Amino acid sequence: MRYNVAQSPLPADEAIVDDQLIQLHRVLFDMGAVAVAYSGGTDSAFLLAVAHDALGERVLALTADSPSVPRAELAEARAISASLGVQHVILPTAELADPAYRANAPDRCYICKGHYLGELLAYAQAHGFHFLVDGSNVDDLGDHRPGQQAARERGVRSPLQEVGLTKAEIRALARVRGLPNWDKPSAACLASRIPYGTPITAAMLAQIERAEEYLHGLGFRQARVRHHGTVARLELEVADLPRALELREAILAGVREAGFTYVALDLAGFRSGSMNLTLTET
Repeated sequence: MRYNVAQSPLPADEAIVDDQLIQLHRVLFDMGAVAVAYSGGTDSAFLLAVAHDALGERVLALTADSPSVPRAELAEARAISASLGVQHVILPTAELADPAYRANAPDRCYICKGHYLGELLAYAQAHGFHFLVDGSNVDDLGDHRPGQQAARERGVRSPLQEVGLTKAEIRALARVRGLPNWDKPSAACLASRIPYGTPITAAMLAQIERAEEYLHGLGFRQARVRHHGTVARLELEVADLPRALELREAILAGVREAGFTYVALDLAGFRSGSMNLTLTET
């Protein structure tokens, strides 16, 4: 089957319909039927929307659910897939049952993705979707990302990377596409808040989730609660630090209610992957 732009509706704005977007439609169309490893974040939601434009009912959204996934993220993923009219299946995963995952070595993400991608692939192939794709983009090629190796080893494709789209470009296209989460702050699993070498427990993940949900309720869009035993190290946007000091008492009360004894505000502010700094220290 040959790709035909007329069979895949594109946005009307010619400034946005550039070569990369046309290529993305073509790549997805040529797969015939795809399952999207869908977290509900901007990248995977945009990929899901374009895949649905290109393939219609030959698209399936698959979401892995575990204690490391915040309930609010899961609810948002459900809402967006429903608005797109895409079939969405949520599959429970059991990485916490694996001692190697719980040990939380620097390859934790590789172990985790090995578990849930294997389950997503098995489900997809059993239901006639022979390609599993994820929302990795060009910006994900840097930093310490062992999960991408797990994806490559299992044949998972990353169409956004294949056509050279960056995070900023995806956000712009998602905005034109009308996706409600086009400017959603970057997110990561709750386990990424725990220092390497500290064993992961379901109770720790629940603590982090409660504390971050509380901070979001105070209006902090980007908030990471790094778990250092009895200490919660809060990473907020630098511009939000003055407001955090104004809300000091409220933050102390809420984060302590989540189970922490001490609450520290990181003056460096939010940094994606800040736990990886220890991997380069000598």
